[in-house]
Amino acid sequence: MMIDVRSGGDAVLAVNHRLTKAGVDNPRLDARLLVAHVLEITPTRLFSYPETQLNAGQVEQLCSLVERRAKHEPMARILGSREFWSLNFKVNESTLVPRPDSETLIEAVLARIEDRNAPLSILDLGTGSGCLLLALLSELKAATGLGVDISEHALKTASRNAQTLGFGDRARFQRSNWFENIDKKEMPFDLIICNPPYIPDDDITRLEPDVSKYDPYVALSGGSDGLDAYRKLIPKMSDSLTLDGMIAIEVGMNQALDVAGFGESGALELEEICKDIAGLDRVLVFRLKP
Repeated sequence: MMIDVRSGGDAVLAVNHRLTKAGVDNPRLDARLLVAHVLEITPTRLFSYPETQLNAGQVEQLCSLVERRAKHEPMARILGSREFWSLNFKVNESTLVPRPDSETLIEAVLARIEDRNAPLSILDLGTGSGCLLLALLSELKAATGLGVDISEHALKTASRNAQTLGFGDRARFQRSNWFENIDKKEMPFDLIICNPPYIPDDDITRLEPDVSKYDPYVALSGGSDGLDAYRKLIPKMSDSLTLDGMIAIEVGMNQALDVAGFGESGALELEEICKDIAGLDRVLVFRLKP
């Protein structure tokens, strides 16, 4: 894309036209965000001062970013961050982009914790950007957490997010393939949370290009039926939980009953299936059986 513009307002119009032609959802919003990002001002200031000038270098940078978005690269990956639970999280190619549906897990956990000042220990399996763990630490002021992930690159981003958000003294991150490298001396945990890969492998290429082309495959791939991670994790979760502890785990579409069965066939008791903002079964809450 080549654009010949001088002002931010004109740039928004030109970018909106390009993104509309590319079939991008919400093209005008994305246009404002991209132009504001290049100008290093807020979208609100850009709206109030559309006459703000772009220099030649900023126009060149904008053209590059717009072409990335026209190929349906997610805005969060272009801008390098995404808001989740009113916190700003850095993301990279090794992390999923935090999604509003996952806030259902945070809501489910908080609704069941009577004392938010209790010194709870949290384990976040497949932490990615750290968004689930750090969102909970923002609400549970005396809690501490361990986030594990198989990706060193993801762990560096999670650690950076923890430091930036002010939770570096209460969050620790470690490379581990699920429970594999977690020291048994750290167990049991009061709360175990997880958003595992749950997309059936054959379905991944049929997802929206924002996901299929740009999210890390390992964070999507759930095996032939999407349930491989649950089969591995749920039995070990029950062995790593305090007697009065809680498990909150995210699931994909039409998976809730199968995952509930995995838990209840062992040592876990299903407390509730929680729905997301679209009314879909999204999070399962388990406790240990009496």
